[in-house]
Amino acid sequence: MSDFRLKVFYTVAKRLSFTRASAELFITQPAVTKHIHELEDQYKAKLFERKGNRINLTGAGKLLLSKAEKIFELYRDVEFEINALNKRKEGLLQIGTSTTIAQYIVAPLLARFRNKFPDVQLSLITGNTGQIEKALLAKEIEIAIIEGYSKNTEISYHEFLKDEIVLVCSSHHPLANRNLLKIEELKGIKFILREQGSGTLEVIDHALKKAGVNPSGLPVEIRLGNTESIKSYLLNAPCMAFLSIHAVVEEIKRGELKIIDVENLSIERSFYIITLQGKIAGLADLFFHFSQHSQ
Repeated sequence: MSDFRLKVFYTVAKRLSFTRASAELFITQPAVTKHIHELEDQYKAKLFERKGNRINLTGAGKLLLSKAEKIFELYRDVEFEINALNKRKEGLLQIGTSTTIAQYIVAPLLARFRNKFPDVQLSLITGNTGQIEKALLAKEIEIAIIEGYSKNTEISYHEFLKDEIVLVCSSHHPLANRNLLKIEELKGIKFILREQGSGTLEVIDHALKKAGVNPSGLPVEIRLGNTESIKSYLLNAPCMAFLSIHAVVEEIKRGELKIIDVENLSIERSFYIITLQGKIAGLADLFFHFSQHSQ
């Protein structure tokens, strides 16, 4: 980084916390304050204002943040292009992914990418689809793989992989001996559902409404924030859940979970690679093309 002070400012501005910036950058909090004061002296403007225990960006701070994001993008592009001239692929790539697919699909993909480009450092954040799209729009990440499709006009969506969402339960569930349920029987089953904002939940709700079932009428035992928690809960409670087929392959093989078909209900979707609208550049472009040819 050519200007560490700008990186300090960027980190504080994104976290809105001197303490978090200090921990993330591995420098002391007084050092963070010193860098911010030096920038404020340089530009003759306050960058942050304090309101109680919180800090907020001033008008000058918001302007500097928008310019810093563009500067960092240029830094990454320059690094990539110079390395390309030397036939090297190295640098830092910031990636985001939905929690549902982080472990089952993205982790193996990242491992293959690192094997091919060992000098590229990867930074991965996870969250639900809404959180990942916000991170992309805030330029905290450069590229992401998500399970939903919100059709945000600032985001470009590229189909990545087909998926099927299936109804599963523990092999000890009272209905585990059934191979097929009627759609109306869903109203008598306790469900584990994902949290609001989940791309998976959005797809499930859409499919249920299309099949004539009001999702809000389903009995909900609990809402959990990730697939692993849902699977663990399923193994210990007489509930059912809609999960990606990719997430339950091993449990089905071991006989711990069972898939039950629902009459006249099919839930299919696509996973998407997302980027900001416009040309994909640098390492994000490298990862995009690699992922498109690695399936």
